[in-house]
Amino acid sequence: MTLSKKTLALLAATTLGFGLVACTDSGDNGAAGGSGGDKYILANGTEPQNPLIPSNTNEVGGGRIVDMIYSGLVYYDADGEIHNEMAESIEPEGEKSYRVTLKDGWTFADGTEITAQHFVDTWNHAVANSHLSAYFFEPILGYEEGKESMEGLEVIDDKTFTIELNQPEADFPMRLGYSAFYPLPDEAREDEAGFGEKPNGNGPYKLLEWNHNQDATIVPNENYQGERTPQNDGIKFVFYAQQDAAYNDLLAGNLDVLDAIPDSAFATFENELGDRAANQASAIFQSFTIPERVEHWGGEEGKLRRQAISHAINRAEVTEAIFQGTRTPATDFTSPVLPGYDGDIVGNDVLDYDPEKAKDLWAQADEISPFTGEFTLSYNADGGHQAWVDAVVNSIRNTLGIEAVGNPYPDFKSLRDDVTGRTIQGAFRTGWQADYPSQGNFLGPLYGTGAGSNDGDYSNPDFDAKLAEAAAAETPEDASRIYNEAQEILFQDLPAIPLWYSNLTGGSSEHVENVVFSWKDQPLYYNITKN
Repeated sequence: MTLSKKTLALLAATTLGFGLVACTDSGDNGAAGGSGGDKYILANGTEPQNPLIPSNTNEVGGGRIVDMIYSGLVYYDADGEIHNEMAESIEPEGEKSYRVTLKDGWTFADGTEITAQHFVDTWNHAVANSHLSAYFFEPILGYEEGKESMEGLEVIDDKTFTIELNQPEADFPMRLGYSAFYPLPDEAREDEAGFGEKPNGNGPYKLLEWNHNQDATIVPNENYQGERTPQNDGIKFVFYAQQDAAYNDLLAGNLDVLDAIPDSAFATFENELGDRAANQASAIFQSFTIPERVEHWGGEEGKLRRQAISHAINRAEVTEAIFQGTRTPATDFTSPVLPGYDGDIVGNDVLDYDPEKAKDLWAQADEISPFTGEFTLSYNADGGHQAWVDAVVNSIRNTLGIEAVGNPYPDFKSLRDDVTGRTIQGAFRTGWQADYPSQGNFLGPLYGTGAGSNDGDYSNPDFDAKLAEAAAAETPEDASRIYNEAQEILFQDLPAIPLWYSNLTGGSSEHVENVVFSWKDQPLYYNITKN
């Protein structure tokens, strides 16, 4: 059976019920304002962590640009439904193989024709070079970190290639709209760093300029062949140091679109912006992570301390006092807007505020090894996190009687550099913004052994086995049941401390129209028009 556009949309509809990380780790937003004149849509952004290579971008600053200057086999619309983009068809061949046929006429921005070979070479390159999103190729036969090529990929002709998986995975076609699967031209593999500064993509836009730590501007790609045709002259992403500055620019008409309202304006933004305000459920999960490699946080001692820390946090009070109802206390590791969500997973009572239990668990851990030093929670100061971090560490300090403090980094990139470099010696804020509409997208990349966004280096064979079982499930409903069983293991180990789910809170200026925020918490930039 061929997976046409209509069929793919129906597949998506069976596995989701919502209308937002990323792509990937949610950086929130924050930088110093500026004006790009009347020509471009002015939008908030953050400095990308890495050169703009799709499979090596797993944070929102780079992700929002990557998703506009590249295209994949399929794309997700505002409601998370799947549409063919470069794919003419994605046809199952047996239980674990697919034949992909490309549409005619697709080129990179410089006019180079895109072939099946580009896809196969790009995917193999990501795995061979251990890119941050290489984990997404793990289902393909022959995947092995650092391996030059996967035998599960075979080019048939210029417009056709096949994908053979290690096992049946019913939702695999749904994942193909994620940025890791975008194709790259040959020159990208020859000089990855240089190409990432001046990419030659195939998306609705192309990069005009990137002024590091200041802004980046994208303009329409005249060679784009898809359905997401830009309705504007371009987007200028302004990298703000503080969310408050971005919001003030929005109110003043110096910024057109903002996808993260600062906590200082939660109580007022809907009145101030009126029908230009957005406050809607989205697929974003917030947490913080304490690596087992840090002293006092490994083994049984670490497990007890994580449970104590979790019970020491009054999530309901923080979400009400700090976030004014724009956050909801977490009850699992995914998102309530996903189908299959279960708010009563066995073990999730570890998220209940219980000071006495917290003290008892901490005392049990001290019997193993007395705690010394202070508890630090690192965060990026450009993301509007100080208020909730202060509230959380105060709750921990008052409950457990230990010194607990926030540790601010100046910007998201600095924080992520130390996280990925494994140099942080304490807790750090983490989160996830959906890449594709599945519970598995929240669990595998963050907690699977060796996964690209597993910042705490968590590893549990029983959890990995559950991921594999869910991936091989015959239906999305069966997969959701197994994913929730996998979460029972996470609640025992607490590789991250779940905090809350985020609403999308954003807004637009009077200078623009047709502003729609998608299931991925991002504006549909190509749809925005300037008045």
